[in-house]
Amino acid sequence: MSQRTHSNETEYVLGTGADELERLAFQHRLWCDAAHHAWRMAKIRMGHRVLDVGCGPGFASYDLAQLVTRRGCVVGVDESPRFIEYLNHQASGRHLPQLSGRVGDVHELPILLADQQPFDFAYVRWLLCFVRDPNTVVAGIAKSLKPGGAVVIHDYFAYESMTVAPKSPVHDRVVEATMQSWRDRGGNTDIAGELPRLFAENGFVCEHLTNHARIARGDDTMFHWPELWWQIYAPKLVTMGYITETECHELLALVGKIGNDPNRFIHCPTVYEFVFRKLA
Repeated sequence: MSQRTHSNETEYVLGTGADELERLAFQHRLWCDAAHHAWRMAKIRMGHRVLDVGCGPGFASYDLAQLVTRRGCVVGVDESPRFIEYLNHQASGRHLPQLSGRVGDVHELPILLADQQPFDFAYVRWLLCFVRDPNTVVAGIAKSLKPGGAVVIHDYFAYESMTVAPKSPVHDRVVEATMQSWRDRGGNTDIAGELPRLFAENGFVCEHLTNHARIARGDDTMFHWPELWWQIYAPKLVTMGYITETECHELLALVGKIGNDPNRFIHCPTVYEFVFRKLA
């Protein structure tokens, strides 16, 4: 979840500070198994040219760069200068000359990538749910890929499926507030439901579709995914006026109780996975 809706970094509701950098790193470690499996299905290999759209600080980009090796290249695009500076610094420190990041609006991919040869592969994770015009982004991806190139997507559908057991009114209230906060900035928490149509209209066929429903209990590392999310985002919802201080405190107290009670769990938001192939 790293893409801003316009050039001002404050538009990205989670910000680009140290807390979000840490959360994104942890989130990638929890979801890298799904990413690598999808990349294998899409047949990414050594020597490929890869575009990481909405790359954030580049945690997926590093893995992709090691998969394509120095025979290929990975270009990451994100609107945050802070994230791209971090990516490029890490690429140098990790001795990955095949990886580079550039600052820019993902709605303007053809302009940003005008100096690039067409890519074999694109990865887009937790981006399209935030952007103001997904069709423009998809069209830009289409223009950036070779015929036969593949796009792997991980994004949300039915975000309201995020809930707790036993049910809690305050948790469901804050989930709805989260969805509203994204909608008010032009996002769509159900964007995965639109993607087959959008990609078909831009010359792609859907080769693969599945979803990942993760359950989080207190003794499971996955529990820290929603835990960190709420610790960072719930106070921001207060600042933005979507929930009250009382609701925030009640939610965080509830999450703490779930973490210490083996009879409770969190149903995480469902992540949908696609592999689209560009037609010749």
